[in-house]
Order: sequence, then structure tokens, then C-alpha cells
Amino acid sequence: MAVHVALAAFLYVLLTLARAPAVWGIGRRADGSNPWSKIEPRISANLSNQFEWPLFFHVACVLLILAGDAGRLPQALAWVFIAGRVLHSLVQIPTTNVQLRGLVFTVNFLAVLGLWALVVANVLA
Repeated sequence: MAVHVALAAFLYVLLTLARAPAVWGIGRRADGSNPWSKIEPRISANLSNQFEWPLFFHVACVLLILAGDAGRLPQALAWVFIAGRVLHSLVQIPTTNVQLRGLVFTVNFLAVLGLWALVVANVLA
């Protein structure tokens, strides 16, 4: 969970840097334009994505920790999710490859569903 928070913090820094030419004038081109204007919306969208489906990841993790079930399978699923979030950022920000992004999201989606299956199994047990 801390790695995901670190990723979100990194994306905030990246977004701040991408907006610096427009907001503070730092790094503007000679013509006054922002050299990051094409990538800034993708950084912003990716940052927003970090607060959508990942919410379910964090809730599942907390519930599993409280239930005393933070063993190997939940940890493996959590790391799959985190790796997928990093890959998702690496695909969404520099590229416009929606198909690859969808594939990476599917991995994230399934990892969180796996965590929730464990949560439900703990409740039913």
C-alpha cells in the first residue's frame, strides 16, 4: 500500500513539473508555449486513475490485515496489483496505446478481485 502511495506522490510531482511552464513560466519555450502540454493531460488522467479502482485495493488490504490474513497469497496479489499500477502509468503517460493499457488494467482488476475473494472467504469462514 505504501508503494502505491509513493507512486501517487511521484505522479503529483510529475504533474507539477509538467504544469510549471504554464503556471509559473518555468521552462517555457521561447514562443511562450508549454513543452509538456501534450503529456500533461495524460499525467493528470493517470493520477486520477490512482483514486478509482485502487480504492478497492486499499480497502481489501486493510480488511485482510485486520482479519490477520496477510499471508503469501494476499501479498502476491498486492504486488501484482502494484506492478500493474506502475505498468499502467508507464503505458498511459508516454503512449496512447489504449489496448495495452486495457490489458494492464485487466491484470490490476483481477488482482483486486482476488483480494476481495479472500476478504469474502474470511467473512464466510
